Amino acid sequence: MIITRTPFRISFAGGGTDLKEFYRIEPGEVISTAIKKYMYITVNPRFDSSIRVSYSHTEIVPSVDDIKHPIVREALKLVGIEGGIEIVSIADIPSGTGLGSSSSFTVGLLNALYAYKGILKSAEDLASQACRVEIELMGEPIGKQDQYIAAYGGMRSFQFNPDESVFVNPIIINDGNKKKMEQSLLLIFTGEARSASNILREQRKNIYKNDKFRNLQRMKDLANATKECLMNEFSVNKLGEILHQGWLYKKELATSISNDVIDAYYEKALKAGAIGGKLLGAGGGGFLLLICPAEKRSDVIQALGNLQEMEVSFEPEGSKIIYIL
Repeated sequence: MIITRTPFRISFAGGGTDLKEFYRIEPGEVISTAIKKYMYITVNPRFDSSIRVSYSHTEIVPSVDDIKHPIVREALKLVGIEGGIEIVSIADIPSGTGLGSSSSFTVGLLNALYAYKGILKSAEDLASQACRVEIELMGEPIGKQDQYIAAYGGMRSFQFNPDESVFVNPIIINDGNKKKMEQSLLLIFTGEARSASNILREQRKNIYKNDKFRNLQRMKDLANATKECLMNEFSVNKLGEILHQGWLYKKELATSISNDVIDAYYEKALKAGAIGGKLLGAGGGGFLLLICPAEKRSDVIQALGNLQEMEVSFEPEGSKIIYIL
């Protein structure tokens, strides 16, 4: 039996510039961090040659081609496992909430399947192969940031290049500022889960419109500003202002990124003392990330009524094998 643990993530700036439609014209840049919420994948030999896959549903099938779960099916084919295996996934957070759960699943599954075959893969291998599974083999209209932060962990700057290479650099932030940053973050669940695919398809289709492409360039500039803020002149106010400006740009990329309900939550948070924030992931629902002075946290939480808060702490490691028997 093998168990992998792979972190979820929050993204601060640059989301959308990791789409091929953008980075094949000019490099994209995203700043994100892994958090201490996880996807767990268990892989175990099966008594016979069948395959059992357990997630929100359970499948027991005679061959890889019969598997309905597309990530599991394509990952097994990629790794070269034909049967006699059982795969179980457990997550701390539901899918469709903007924390990169799909890519954490893919990275963690590949890590487990390779370990099952006695192969230890690097973070770069796991990230690039997860991109291949989701983007190339499944045809999902997504970018690369989620696969890379799930594989590498920590707080990172990612540069996505036209030749498909990815430059990965750590964000160096001292412990005192890291603690201040964690205390300033509020993660609020809007109560709505959603599929990112339709939103991202619209966003990709819109990229070549001049105003949309320029917005992505501005969001890339904000990624650079975020890096500067975190590494050189950390300020809760500055970080909040950057996220607020990025959210305004992001909302213009596709019609379904936000809605009246989400906009109302965001406005209530700002009036109660939040400095800025954004909806995580593609949009349409999921978690709202807010930057808030510590003394205003309770006011913001109260202003948002019964919405659920989730504590945020940073995870320094990426996908890892936590159990082998």
